[in-house]
Amino acid sequence: MAVIHRTTMQPTKLELIADWLPTRAWYTAGPEAPRPVKSGGFRLDDPAGEVGIEFMAVVDGEAADAAVYLVPMTYRGKPLDGAEDALIGTSEHGVLGTRWIYDGAHDPVLVAQLYALLAGRAVPQQQSVSDAVDPTVAASLDAARVSAGDAEVLEAADGTDGTDVRLRVPGAGAPLALRFHRVLRPAPAEGQDDTGVLGGVTAEWTPAGDGASAERGAYVTVREV
Repeated sequence: MAVIHRTTMQPTKLELIADWLPTRAWYTAGPEAPRPVKSGGFRLDDPAGEVGIEFMAVVDGEAADAAVYLVPMTYRGKPLDGAEDALIGTSEHGVLGTRWIYDGAHDPVLVAQLYALLAGRAVPQQQSVSDAVDPTVAASLDAARVSAGDAEVLEAADGTDGTDVRLRVPGAGAPLALRFHRVLRPAPAEGQDDTGVLGGVTAEWTPAGDGASAERGAYVTVREV
């Protein structure tokens, strides 16, 4: 299980995210100094113990209608080859030294563990507590698309609505499309059309505003390509 170190990071993750958000096609606000605040999320474990994996929700500002963004991140002890465009930034960790922080939707380790979560082979961990399962995270995938094989990333592309990752899993039929919902919204009303959805991950976040209650919705959805 990943260990959460109680130490410093310079710059902090939120400082790096504040500089990075306005560069994204899916960022809905203007370029004037975003003010991200952590509002939810969870972690996954890297079986190799080398890469930190976090799904962070951040609310941008204090207004009641402030957007909430999904920022999946990986933390590495050295650069990821060929992923310069996915680098959020580097930070000095008080225990681990220099960490390269990447947009996890473009990191094959995060995507592989996300598929493992969908397939029921990985367990979501609490965001800020070591060795603690997060029971609020729910993941599912159509049984016909679950395979014991390793997931292979075919393509990842950012758009104005989110990030789409095409994934091939041996023995699981046609490639899958994983949609990372970058702007988080509460779950749709019961009965809303979900044609073609094969599964996904839902989790919680807390919107801006004093006394706001936690909301729940899709972090990731899965469809067939």
